Amino acid sequence: MSIDPNEYLPFALRLAELAGAAILPHFRRAIAVENKGGDAYFDPVTVADRAAEQAIRDELQRVYPNHGIYGEEQGRTVGDSALTWVLDPIDGTRAFILGQLHWGTLIALDEGPRPVLGIMHQPYVAETFVGTSNAAWWQRNGEKHQMHTRACTRLEDAAVCTTHVLTEDRSAFDRVAAKARLVRYGGDCYNYCLLAAGLIDVVIESGLQAYDVHAVAPMIESAGGIMTTWSGDFPHDGGQIVAAGDPRLHEQLLRVLAR
Repeated sequence: MSIDPNEYLPFALRLAELAGAAILPHFRRAIAVENKGGDAYFDPVTVADRAAEQAIRDELQRVYPNHGIYGEEQGRTVGDSALTWVLDPIDGTRAFILGQLHWGTLIALDEGPRPVLGIMHQPYVAETFVGTSNAAWWQRNGEKHQMHTRACTRLEDAAVCTTHVLTEDRSAFDRVAAKARLVRYGGDCYNYCLLAAGLIDVVIESGLQAYDVHAVAPMIESAGGIMTTWSGDFPHDGGQIVAAGDPRLHEQLLRVLAR
């Protein structure tokens, strides 16, 4: 039987607050940066990333020791439950180390392979975006706002955002960008949240991991949008991802990307 994700929502929000408390002392401070990518590419990690994931894991082990955990910094901890928490302690570490604001903590709860609850929390501006299997909203300063994607049936009218497209995928992205009304780069997890809120029409990326997409998928789907791989498949393993607020626009995007 499927769980009610709302039963876990208060706990998930508490996890997000714990992560924020671990991160904020390091934001806009001199901080050491390690490169996990070696000589191949720049993949930064900081003490803030690691402290935030550890804070979440400690609380999960205390309250739900039988649940699985999959985090960017510490990998998988297998549980004996059908539920797994998928964590990206700081999505947008590049923005974080530059003192920019487009970063956040991503927390998802999966039942089996599918995320049923997702949260993006940005502690510096005190914004939280939430998606469950049947609702999506964002909240700040005690105010809660329901999220709905906006109608956009033509790529020529669309606002398209991307953070990072791999070099080998660039030509496909460029075909979309050439037709779009507006293209913006950067944004990380915020792009997906703002798509769910009806402010962006399309997000296209490649080279993603599961922990990059699990938390934002319930927001987009419950707000009326759609997120798949570039070939239209189940998106939750990451890779090449395309999200659109209007399913009709999504169909066009798949054709352009496949060309």
